[in-house]
Amino acid sequence: MDASEETDVVVVGAGLAGLRCATRIAESGLGVTVLEAADVVGGRQRTDEVDGFRLDRGFQVLNPAYPGVRRWVDVDALDLQRFPVGVEVRRVGRADVAVLAHPLRHPGMLPATLRSGLAAPRDVAALVRWLAPAIVRPRSVIAGPDRTLAEAWDRVGLRGPLRAEVLEPFLAGVLADDRGDTSDAFVRLLMRMFALGRPGLPAAGIGALPAQLADVARAAGVQVRTDAEVVRVLSGGPATGRGRVRVELAGGGGVEASAVVVAVGPEALTGLVDVPAPPTRGLQTWWFAADEPPTPSAMLAVDGRRNGPIVNAVVLSHTVPGSAPAGVHLISATNLLPAAARSDPGAAPTEADVRRHLGEIWATDASAWRLLRRDDLHDALPAQLPPLSIRRPARIGGGRYTAGDHRDTASIQGALVSGDRVGRAVVRDLGVATTHGDVA
Repeated sequence: MDASEETDVVVVGAGLAGLRCATRIAESGLGVTVLEAADVVGGRQRTDEVDGFRLDRGFQVLNPAYPGVRRWVDVDALDLQRFPVGVEVRRVGRADVAVLAHPLRHPGMLPATLRSGLAAPRDVAALVRWLAPAIVRPRSVIAGPDRTLAEAWDRVGLRGPLRAEVLEPFLAGVLADDRGDTSDAFVRLLMRMFALGRPGLPAAGIGALPAQLADVARAAGVQVRTDAEVVRVLSGGPATGRGRVRVELAGGGGVEASAVVVAVGPEALTGLVDVPAPPTRGLQTWWFAADEPPTPSAMLAVDGRRNGPIVNAVVLSHTVPGSAPAGVHLISATNLLPAAARSDPGAAPTEADVRRHLGEIWATDASAWRLLRRDDLHDALPAQLPPLSIRRPARIGGGRYTAGDHRDTASIQGALVSGDRVGRAVVRDLGVATTHGDVA
């Protein structure tokens, strides 16, 4: 890239927020260049080929009920392979796993759900009291008072095995939080989406989602460049023209623009702009290959006994057959990754711990499974602490903006909405006529 290259807008980062933002800006007629440090688009939503297996970066799901997904994603083209809406639960004193399934999605599993002992009427009533406002009046949840999830469940009387053995371990894997410190309002809105949709994975892996968004962006006129690491974003200094922002690249060169959107993850944000890094939480995912599946079920499995590090596990190839070669099965297992593991690898669970726990969850021998890869995601998710803030400022001054799920909500929905919102702010600030309005 020539040092004097110019465009109207540069978007740093080709994750979901950056790609949606770039498309929104390009649709207004402005020239947009997306610069991505990695060799493919996607950020955290990436799929790699490893020994014939398709491995996402950490365990991923796509919920087609998200409004942003319905509006900006062609779900049919992704060939979404949907998970069963339910969980298998390893309980104390049972030789088999208990099953808890959505009664409307899987009515044939209702007898097994009733026999599980996990759905006591008192606990189900408390769950309904907690979740119903989010189903019926979601805006009231956003506008109302917020507290931690643990406090909210205590207030509605949600206790017993439904909470301790199902909801807490399940949500620990979704939120990377096993203490209930997450915003209650955020979790209720998230669970609303689980109730309304049936999450799954694209047949080609989660990386198919950003690949589609990149194709849409290119069709709108966006230049998407990979292997282009941005090291500095300069605004208003001697290195830039008046009213311009300069983006400098590793290895030299750069580009000047009227506006720059920094749409990178929380871990890279403060290295490029003077914005405090949001707190994050870590997850670690283990990928195993097995000749025989440990269960015929495609449901997510959790350990209600909390007898090890794993917060969820699944035979992914039951849901996405193309994720594994014929005759072999792909198993995903996820545990929390403590903050201390950044500097002390010994703070994380060992492979032996993980194999032992998986063997207990499924009553099988996991020692012979082949480890394909381990994903250590120290910044897997922005921490969504109360009170819930669903819209942080798009503009950070000097022609610079920032987008990402850490600016809205920690989800695919949050990333898409943030990208679109920031794109509209850029379009308005650069004086381009638009009928979409500005909510920056």
